[in-house]
Amino acid sequence: MEIRFYDQALDSDLKCAVVCARAGEKWLLCRRRDRQTWELPGGDRTPGEDIHETAARTLRAATGVTECQLEPVAAYGVFREGEDPSFGAIFFADVWETGALPADSEMAEYRLMDALPEELTRPELQPALFEQVRQWLEEGNFRSVQEDIFELMV
Repeated sequence: MEIRFYDQALDSDLKCAVVCARAGEKWLLCRRRDRQTWELPGGDRTPGEDIHETAARTLRAATGVTECQLEPVAAYGVFREGEDPSFGAIFFADVWETGALPADSEMAEYRLMDALPEELTRPELQPALFEQVRQWLEEGNFRSVQEDIFELMV
């Protein structure tokens, strides 16, 4: 399997969204009811849905996030021998507030963690997506709107 990252992609090619969500200095991961492994929030795009809406919807359903700043990071492609490639979008969420999981959530729980755990649902994919977001953050690509608000008040 090979994972490639892109600055731009055709919107129609993006089939899913994955969100690396951080509250303070901790990362928000979730666990499905039918699994013992952890995963980054995300999910498939529904017909007619904007990929940003997919990211927001799946983040809310998987973690109960009620307030955040959601930013696109990159598109990615997963290439496996003998299969058509699949494409998705990675987002970063600066989480300000969480609530209870929706009653119909597929998730059993969500948890704040210092780093990705070893027990990942897709260990061949999720660390690469997570690292792409960490690199994006280290390069100074994110500016919190909350910081902007506080700067205006000074």
